[in-house]
Amino acid sequence: MLRLRAIQLFIAGVLGMAILAGSSSARADEALVAVAANFAEAIEQLAPKFEAATGHRIVATTGSTGKLYAQIKEGAPFHILLSADARTPAKLAEEGAGDGDSQFTYAVGKLALWSGNKEMIGSDGAETLKAGSFQHLAIANPELAPYGVAARQTLQALGLWDSLQSRIVMGENIGQTHSMVATGNAELGFVALSAVQSPTKPSEGSFWIVPQDLFKPIRQDAILTNAGKDNAAARAFLDFLKSDEAHAIIDSFGYGF
Repeated sequence: MLRLRAIQLFIAGVLGMAILAGSSSARADEALVAVAANFAEAIEQLAPKFEAATGHRIVATTGSTGKLYAQIKEGAPFHILLSADARTPAKLAEEGAGDGDSQFTYAVGKLALWSGNKEMIGSDGAETLKAGSFQHLAIANPELAPYGVAARQTLQALGLWDSLQSRIVMGENIGQTHSMVATGNAELGFVALSAVQSPTKPSEGSFWIVPQDLFKPIRQDAILTNAGKDNAAARAFLDFLKSDEAHAIIDSFGYGF
């Protein structure tokens, strides 16, 4: 009887541990985050800080805001969208695919004209563009990427959009646009300032920070999707993005608030 009782206690203990482990794994401790391409390096710095502080885990997927939006609408199980604009999260909320009450601005992006050639861009990038001493100018596709919209607005404000059409090459997102310039496929291009003055991988060459009066502010908003409403990690990460620790990291990449 004693032996049988010991076995029963052992089995009960194992079952209890399994139940505890099961309830632990069932907790929403992993958040799938759709991240605008311009914020890719910043999320790499933010994720480990968040994970260390909370025990939750972040799995990030980067891409153009337009493509990420389409994937969410098609049922991709992202819990959060970190957009490169404010309109796309608002659209998700309007369409019933996101929680409008959760939307907030996590960063304000800045645009830069950049070249890998240290001599290409002087103190006034507008003059470089007007001089036209280049064959290809890279921008992100304005139909998919908010930074592409800002690049188009800049060229329109300078009166160069029409005259430079034959020289413009487009990337699907701002990351691809940066790669076009980095590989020399385009002599210069409009990129996110965060990529040029990244604290981890600063870009060599020359650049011009585009004056804010040439394009509409790039207000980058976050939103909790319907899939993330009951996800504790997703809600915790949105709270973390509002913290002083997160702001210090975001600021180091050249973003505003």
